[in-house]
Parts: sequence; C-alpha cells; structure tokens
Amino acid sequence: TFLINLSRGTGLDGLIGIPLKIKKIVRPLLFFSRATIEKYAKDHKLKWREDTSNESDKYLRNALRIRVVPELKELNPQLLPNFENTIANLKDAKSIIKDRIKKVRKKVIIKKAKSEIHYSVKKLKKLSNPKAYLYHLLNEYGFTEWNDVNDLLDAQSGKKVLSPTHRLVKHRKVLILSKVSINTSTLIPISHGQEKVKIDAKGVLLFDEADALFSKTNITVKEKNGQTNFIHVDKDLLKFPLTVRGWQEGDYFYPLGMKGRKKLSKFFKDEKLSLLDKENSLLLCSDNNIVWVIDQRLDDRYKVTDKTENVLKITFGE
Repeated sequence: TFLINLSRGTGLDGLIGIPLKIKKIVRPLLFFSRATIEKYAKDHKLKWREDTSNESDKYLRNALRIRVVPELKELNPQLLPNFENTIANLKDAKSIIKDRIKKVRKKVIIKKAKSEIHYSVKKLKKLSNPKAYLYHLLNEYGFTEWNDVNDLLDAQSGKKVLSPTHRLVKHRKVLILSKVSINTSTLIPISHGQEKVKIDAKGVLLFDEADALFSKTNITVKEKNGQTNFIHVDKDLLKFPLTVRGWQEGDYFYPLGMKGRKKLSKFFKDEKLSLLDKENSLLLCSDNNIVWVIDQRLDDRYKVTDKTENVLKITFGE
C-alpha cells in the first residue's frame, strides 16, 4: 500500500498504509509477513486457499510485490524491518500533527453552528503554511482541489469550492464550511387543512387555527419584529394551495413593521445575513405573493388586524 500510494502521489495518511482498525473492522494479521503466516500454517498443518489473481502482475499491487520488492530486498536485506520502522516513525509524526491541528482548529474557528463552521481568514493567513493547515483542517470533508481552497483566502466574497458533500465559501473575513444544500428551487405545495408539512431536511411547518380574539391581543413585540419561529396570519387572505420555495433575485415583499415594499436581496443585506443564510432562506407564498420569509419576517399584507375573523398560526420547527 505504501509503494502504491507513493507512486500515485499521496500525503501522510497514504504513506502510513492500511490501518490496523477501521471502526468495527480489525486486521489482526497485519503485523505478519506472508512468509511468517505460511510457515505457521505449514507447521500446524493448516490448509488455505490461494487467490489465483495473486500470481498475475497485471495488477499494480502484484507487480510491485512480484517484481519490485524482491529487487529492493536484494539491494537491502533489512528492507522489511527498516520499512516497519519508517511506518512507525510516520505514525508518530501523524500523532504530533493531530495534536497540533487540534490546537489550531480551536484558534481559527470563530463560529461553530449546527449547519456551518466559520474559519477566520486573518488567523489562517498568519499560520506558517496556510495551504498545509487547510488540508489537515478540511480533508475529512471530501475536498481535493487544495490550490483552489488556498486561493479562497485572497478571493472576493462569494467565491466557493465544492466537494461531493460540502462547500467552502469566502464571505468577507471568513471561510464558511457547510453541507451542500438541498435544491430549494423545488415548489412544495401545501393544501388547505394540512397541519404538518415536511420541508426536506430543513424542518417542518406546523399549521394551527387560533382563536382570533386571543391572537389579536397576544401578538408579542418579538413576533412583530420577526424574532420568533412562528407567525399569526389572517387566514382569509391566504389562497390555497400555499407553496414553499427558495428565494430568487427580484423577489420582494412588504416587511412587517416597515413602509412600502423591499427587495429580498436588500432585506438580507440589512439583516446582515451570510451568503449561506441567504442561500438557505425559504419563502412561504400565497398566489405568488410572499407571506413569510420563514423564520425571519412576516409580510405586512397578511398580518392580523382588528378586522381579522380567522387566524392561522404557522410554526417552523426542526
């Protein structure tokens, strides 16, 4: 494994070779050479089955074992013991690096939420070798284009690098790591009478008819300012089916508590939302009009007033 990875180009993990244990898989014979195992089997009269493909050198692993390793042994009879010592030294080095990365991670991460991690660009650039540190900080997330990852440190806001599962975005003075989002362009319909609607992995919307008189007198300041995960709306103003969708350029609404309409892009900027927060924002709509920028602000046109007869409470939860 060492020679294969070395020929292909690798890092420290590749040079260490196959680990003794991965989760529930243990390789108890990893420390023993083929000759040692064969001798033990013969001494104890044990039969084994030989894989015929082991004799073919058309596979790289076999070619190295059949042609390259014997030559190396002839040049240096102590090849295998020296090789084992080298692997042990590499494992020691990995342990030291792991301890160092643990300390650096605490230093450069300035925010860690459920859905994203923020890395300080300033602190990363102060490290002796930012590219090497970025590799050890982020390689578990599937990134492979390390030059592109390193270039994000000096890139403009909005630049990003993708892996199969994650994205890394430059946003002002931070790099933001998050999982690749679901496709928010899909419309999720909500029929009249539905009490619970799942919005993929983002959460659920709960619908509950409320007493009109009670709701009018108990709408809090926080709700009016969009600081709660629920809203009360005038149900009679809604046109079903409602829809949930992601926001698009050009979208606008009438924010509760403000005069006139406002573009969502401007609203997000005023609310100081990060690029990822904007990207993940969802809208509850009625007949193409925005009713609620979910978990952020109600549209003033659908608020409960003294003339409201039927109130609907809508809650967003996980």
